[in-house]
Amino acid sequence: MSKLDLAAAVGWEDEEKPVSWNQRDILIYAIGVGAKKDDFALINELDKSWAPFPTYPVVLPFKGTSQDVVEFRKLMTGGKHAPGLPNFDPNRGVHGSQSIEILKPLPPVSGPGWKLKKRIVAVSENKSGIIVDHELLLVDSQGTPYAKLHSGSFNLGAKATGTNFTKRIAGAPQGTPPPKDRAPDWVVRDQTTPEQAVTYRLSGDYNELHINPAIGASTGFGGVIQHGLATFGFAARAVIKAVGGGDPRSLTLFGVRFTAPVKPGDALETSIWEIGPAKAAGHAGETEVAFVTKNVATGKVCLGAGVAYVKKAEKSKL
Repeated sequence: MSKLDLAAAVGWEDEEKPVSWNQRDILIYAIGVGAKKDDFALINELDKSWAPFPTYPVVLPFKGTSQDVVEFRKLMTGGKHAPGLPNFDPNRGVHGSQSIEILKPLPPVSGPGWKLKKRIVAVSENKSGIIVDHELLLVDSQGTPYAKLHSGSFNLGAKATGTNFTKRIAGAPQGTPPPKDRAPDWVVRDQTTPEQAVTYRLSGDYNELHINPAIGASTGFGGVIQHGLATFGFAARAVIKAVGGGDPRSLTLFGVRFTAPVKPGDALETSIWEIGPAKAAGHAGETEVAFVTKNVATGKVCLGAGVAYVKKAEKSKL
């Protein structure tokens, strides 16, 4: 077995990535995650209730500062290589988990000087492959943090030591599993469209898997599948609608595990349980909820281990 030292990768910092956005980017993203014609807080920048959708920063690692199409394969294979890690096959990488913590409300327009600071905060190896967790911090031109993202990738079949290994120095706040002894407090059903992936990709993720049926078929999905982060946004909308009274400012933390694919046109059902006061520092007065999102077409849970912190709307109180 190789002499790769997985521990050397943990704590490694990548180059800072310049990012930018404008109001049009925010509006396109809202449509990509399923905003409807009467979701004025998401789609009408002139409405007094409008605000940037809180999960928007998850597209910035793909988009960067570009206002044009991004070459996905070049994006995935470029950049520096972290010490201690083997070379991963991009065709065998799976997005396993994603979370975002909103530290300050996102401005409608970034202006110059915004960056993503990226570091590896955990690496695990098991018999199935290697999991790498990244932490990304979105900062403005003065270095003020606005959002913290955690993203876990599972690299199928990758090997380094050939033994079980785990090292972690940071991670997203962990939620409480949904109670098994009671029904959800809210259930939100939503419908994706056959063009959902066509729309979502305009926010920066131009992976051919989500537009070319031949690639989807060759990778075992039977055709095009929806971006996992689009489904992530659908679930965030569900939580905001049910618990936050439709106010995009109400959501301050949101995290999931990706557990099954969704095809454009599938219906989604998000079941939400109120857990109690949020436990993490900096979230006093907020409510923790647990949730799962099911693909109605297949009956499978597509987003599991869901956790969110919400500034609960008065009319949503139980």
